[in-house]
Amino acid sequence: MSHTPLTIKVPGKLMLAGEFAVLEAYHQSVVMAVDRFVYATIEEEEKNAITLENFNLVALDWEFANQDVTINTNDSRTHFAEKAMTVALTYVQECGISLGSFHLTIRSELDDQSGVKYGLGSSAAVVTSVIAAILHYYPSTKPSAELIYKLAAITHVKTQGNGSGADVAASSYGGILQYTSFQADWLRNAYTNADRLSDLIDEDWIYFTATPLALPDSIHICIGWTGKPASTGKLVDQIGQLKAIKPDLYEQFLSDSENAINQFLGGIAKEDKALLLNGIRQNRHALSTLGDHANVSIETPSLSTLCDLAERYGGAGKPSGAGGGDCGVAFMPSQEKADALRNAWEQHGIKPLDIQVSSFGAKPLL
Repeated sequence: MSHTPLTIKVPGKLMLAGEFAVLEAYHQSVVMAVDRFVYATIEEEEKNAITLENFNLVALDWEFANQDVTINTNDSRTHFAEKAMTVALTYVQECGISLGSFHLTIRSELDDQSGVKYGLGSSAAVVTSVIAAILHYYPSTKPSAELIYKLAAITHVKTQGNGSGADVAASSYGGILQYTSFQADWLRNAYTNADRLSDLIDEDWIYFTATPLALPDSIHICIGWTGKPASTGKLVDQIGQLKAIKPDLYEQFLSDSENAINQFLGGIAKEDKALLLNGIRQNRHALSTLGDHANVSIETPSLSTLCDLAERYGGAGKPSGAGGGDCGVAFMPSQEKADALRNAWEQHGIKPLDIQVSSFGAKPLL
């Protein structure tokens, strides 16, 4: 059976609210798919090959044996793609579909041309693009957003060991999502105990929810880059130490974060700008206090400037993601105030990013 070449387009992500708390069961977060994309092209070839354009890794050989993909390279940057291929091809094989050889090419526009990382969920989008490309290539697998998400989440936990999966959800579903995490411990355990991937896909992921949200038309999102990449894993580890050593302070943070998110979500539901903006201010305060207690800089001086300027122009701002650098996000009550904020950011050395919501998740280019 011959296969038609196809290209999958997958959005990156930006966390809007609920960082760190989302790692705990049933704690709400809000994540947005962004209109910067990873592209995965898959086409039939006589021998298996993979190309990662951004790393100048071209036509590397790979093989799939004993439910495991091995890419013929010592370059660790192929790790996420390798694990995603393993999960996707194992699932396709379980569906009784015979596998052929193909060339998979991945290209990302989530970082800037000089390779600077903006914190837009690059590895998650790559994993999602590989999963979606393989599933669409073998169309009898009927790749829904939920199937793509679950296989990508399994890959991410197998590869990274932790994380909330909010970035994978944004890449799979698109839009703005109210999200609660599958819980990495639960998923690791469920994966270990499942006889087949398809059994795990069919299982009820009891902690996971992803509900589409629409911001009021009057609210304008501004995204600013502080010029300093952050190490999410390192920050998460340090917050984990606070949880172990001073659980009362960590529990207070969870309570403060939940109150903030409920106000933010209430503001969205009621189209109440004041309530929405107050929720963002409270979430900023909860994250900043958490950083102080854990002795880590979630809100760096540049992020403080970014947020303070948002307040000065009538809106509310906060770090996006784990903090410590990367991006901040501001919610502004009018287009005029959003434009004024972007100008003020530039004068203070903060780069406004021309990024909007991506209304779609992983999908084939027609």
